[in-house]
Amino acid sequence: LQISAESYTSRSRFLTELTLEPPASTGDLADEPHKDDDSLTLSTVHSAKGMEWGAVHIIHAADGNFPADMSLSTTEGLEEERRLMYVALTRARDVLNVYVPLRYHHKRQSGDRHSYAPISRFLAPVRSLFDEVSDGTGADGHDGEPVLDVSAKVSVADEVDTITSGLWSL
Repeated sequence: LQISAESYTSRSRFLTELTLEPPASTGDLADEPHKDDDSLTLSTVHSAKGMEWGAVHIIHAADGNFPADMSLSTTEGLEEERRLMYVALTRARDVLNVYVPLRYHHKRQSGDRHSYAPISRFLAPVRSLFDEVSDGTGADGHDGEPVLDVSAKVSVADEVDTITSGLWSL
């Protein structure tokens, strides 16, 4: 690890490369890299082009992140983001999991705030094609049926907020 790290200009750059591009950085120096069936590869969509995995997890597939809000100023930027989403969605051989946060937390001087996270505009039209849309708790018991009612989750979250609000004070 030390020998690998010495070839980078900074610790930050080394850790970034190690995190985002593990296939090039996880092999033993003396031999061919070895991977077992339980290995985990973290990858950007850009570096995933041409690759395929048994299971793929796409995180944070919310509008503003995918597509990135900085790409929305031009038609070309939006189309590039659409192509990237296509790449991300087509890397899975067997299982594809796409995660969209329900809410975002914002820390403000006047107190904490939450805003709701809209599903990516690229996924909204094809959401019904997914085998299962889950509430993320693992307890919904739906086998292949889309779960579209989020009111129960919101009320539970509100109840938890009410219960825990007295635990902290300024």
